[in-house]
Amino acid sequence: MELPYDGFLRLLLTLGPLLFLQPWLHREIQLLLILLTGRTDITVILFSILFLPGVLLHEFSHFIAAKILRVQTGKFSVIPADLGDGRLMLGFVEVGLSDPLRESLIGAAPLLAGSGFVAFAGLEKLGFDRLWQAFSGGGMAAFLDQLVAFPQQTDFWLWVYLTLAVSSTMMPSQSDRRAWLPVIVTVLSVAAAAFWSGAGSWLGQFVWPWINQAMGAAAGIFGVAGALHIGLLLPVGLIRRGVGKAAGRRLTP
Repeated sequence: MELPYDGFLRLLLTLGPLLFLQPWLHREIQLLLILLTGRTDITVILFSILFLPGVLLHEFSHFIAAKILRVQTGKFSVIPADLGDGRLMLGFVEVGLSDPLRESLIGAAPLLAGSGFVAFAGLEKLGFDRLWQAFSGGGMAAFLDQLVAFPQQTDFWLWVYLTLAVSSTMMPSQSDRRAWLPVIVTVLSVAAAAFWSGAGSWLGQFVWPWINQAMGAAAGIFGVAGALHIGLLLPVGLIRRGVGKAAGRRLTP
């Protein structure tokens, strides 16, 4: 039996670039703010305000997931802090110790919540699906017509901003992922045992198609996020270079 893997391939093609584009855009914005303000402390404040909707959703998702899973929570903050190694912590929520499964689910909560928001905003409010359909099936003329009409939608720029802020902060941090390894190893071990016991055909027929479909849906969400990051990178980069040239300062990401 031949297993479908198109969703898995689309996921790789969209998630990989997004993981590269996200920090690149953050660096470009931070450098532009430093050039405009001349102060790193003000840059940190402005950067955190810019991405505040995404940070709120990220940390609130941790908090709600912990409450649902009956894990103790402590302090909740969206005040930025410099970690001292070139990284900036935009917020945090203190979560008590629990088992690896619950810790993994709490860590993954921002990705799930953020993906849900991006799917809603990207498809229902911005119509990225119509843009993609025009590109893939309608030819270049249909795509250009849809692209011209794209910014004319109601509250277009508001939804672009919210979608960008959420998609740019929804990825789990290193601390969010600390319990993922034992859970992944356990799942893979159970799957391997199932295949070894003869359940491979059943898994391939009933389970893998659902997983492949879920990965395809995730690829669509990451594709929307990546498109927004690409669309903003060029103007921000050009503005940053123009401001740097005018100020006689050269800062590179």
